Amino acid sequence: MAGLKIRNYLSWIFLFSFVLGDEHEHKYKDGEEVVLWMNTVGPYHNRQETYGYFTLPFCAGPKDSISHYHETLGEALQGTELEFSGLQIDFNADIAKTEYCKVALNDNNLKAFLYAVKNHYWYQMYLDDLPIWGIVGEIDDKSDAYYIWTHKKFEIGYNDDQIVDVNLTSEGRTKLQLGESLGFSYEVKWKKQATKFEDRFDKYLDPNFFQHRIHWFSIFNSFMMVIFLVGLVTMILMRTLRKDYARYSKEDEMDDMERDLGDEYGWKQVHGDVFRPAASPMLFSALIGTGSQLTVVVLFVVLFAILGELYTERGSLLSTAIFVYAATAPVNGYFGGSLYARMGGKVWIKQMLMSAFFLPFVVCGTAFFINFIAIYYHASRAIPFGTMVAVTCICLFVILPLTLVGTVLGRNLAGNPDYPCRVNAVPRPIPEKKWFMEPWVIVALGGILPFGSIFIEMYFIFTSFWAYKIYYVYGFMLLVFLILLTVTVCVTIVCTYFLLNAEDYRWQWTAFLSAGSTAGYVYFYSFYYFFFKTKMYGFFQTTFYFGYMAVFSMSLGLLCGTIGYMGTSIFVRKIYGTVKID
Repeated sequence: MAGLKIRNYLSWIFLFSFVLGDEHEHKYKDGEEVVLWMNTVGPYHNRQETYGYFTLPFCAGPKDSISHYHETLGEALQGTELEFSGLQIDFNADIAKTEYCKVALNDNNLKAFLYAVKNHYWYQMYLDDLPIWGIVGEIDDKSDAYYIWTHKKFEIGYNDDQIVDVNLTSEGRTKLQLGESLGFSYEVKWKKQATKFEDRFDKYLDPNFFQHRIHWFSIFNSFMMVIFLVGLVTMILMRTLRKDYARYSKEDEMDDMERDLGDEYGWKQVHGDVFRPAASPMLFSALIGTGSQLTVVVLFVVLFAILGELYTERGSLLSTAIFVYAATAPVNGYFGGSLYARMGGKVWIKQMLMSAFFLPFVVCGTAFFINFIAIYYHASRAIPFGTMVAVTCICLFVILPLTLVGTVLGRNLAGNPDYPCRVNAVPRPIPEKKWFMEPWVIVALGGILPFGSIFIEMYFIFTSFWAYKIYYVYGFMLLVFLILLTVTVCVTIVCTYFLLNAEDYRWQWTAFLSAGSTAGYVYFYSFYYFFFKTKMYGFFQTTFYFGYMAVFSMSLGLLCGTIGYMGTSIFVRKIYGTVKID
């Protein structure tokens, strides 16, 4: 059984992740069965703390047979647990109020319902892939009594032979008392609507939130920051470099005696060390390879989301991200392997393994740690064993071979160290400099402007993931992503120029970390968001939040660090290739 599920997951990932169709055709004939799936239940303020719907003492309808249903890998990783409701619903067939089961409020059942009502439990259902939300019960503040809703009234809109709208009204307010018997009932009303099938998810979107003037203003503000930064970098560096070139040309015309008596300083003095391999070249090249792959993955997933509206299918965005990440593994191997070869690395297989498994190890390690907590809480977020095996198989049999292919290509096509300056055999001593020119200061300050260009967008992304909003403005995200890359490159080039001008040639790690320090500011912002913008509570939700925010921030740091390093590398090659070196 586990092997069958694994094969289903793998076949979905590699064959259907980019297809926007469900296994159902979403077309019905009059009287044809429409399946109502019960998904999860959990505290309203803790969106990720969810449990199976029937972990509360709800009862299912009398219907117990149903056709087979395939669960995708994305759904499994997101904790989607679809269980058949047992309720008979037929297309375009009204059903009057019908009681389908009773639950006796013994001591255990009463405690479970009271706890759910106290913690504002809500539940989620699906009908024809349309999500439906309902609240378990409510508290009467005046009498301090607890009530549960026992009647579900479904109003289903249809257009021709397709379902385009579902609304749930909770009725039957019943007081929770020991010894009482709760009778659960439902009714179904069908209404013809003019809504088109492709527009049926529009009601779940919130344009007033995502297309607010603040959002537009933040984009405009970031765009103006880019124009200002690019102009500033161009003006300052071009003017400064022109002066540097003029000064160095004048020095070249001096004889040796004048040159010895002159006061030489600046970035030209480290030409014999600037292309010296970075410290820990294996780790550095693995990080650059991983960051390169992440950049490509983010770009493709955002483009797919813009073109395909992935938010309309359960788990499709996550499934697409996994598929794209696996397919782009050669990018990791190419950039990481070629950089390691240029740095003179010899243990290339070890470097390739580090590149291939660095990010999967961090993500899976964090997920498995949180998974143990989810298992202890019996939460639906607990990842099934078959899903773990499926992810492991993707890493071993897809990502690893493709990374190997990319590494071999990178070493052979771009592995020659064609630097414009030769590297001296003996490293040059690094002179003392002002404290604000130290690498650690540059690293700490380098991420401020990139973070400033995206922090408004971070609020919208956080709200869509940690609260109850569906993020759909991927055009905004693409624009902000490009702005982030541009700002990161500009800031990193300026930081590196100052460092080299102070005759410190340790620019590789400094460029990477100064750009990557954006992640630190994003993670600090996540603390602010947690304490001031949410009402999350409990050990599981807190661990889930800060664990995955750490993974998100680290991934963003790898991406920004890689872009910053690559842009700076081109800049360094350009300036040292232009100046005349003896």
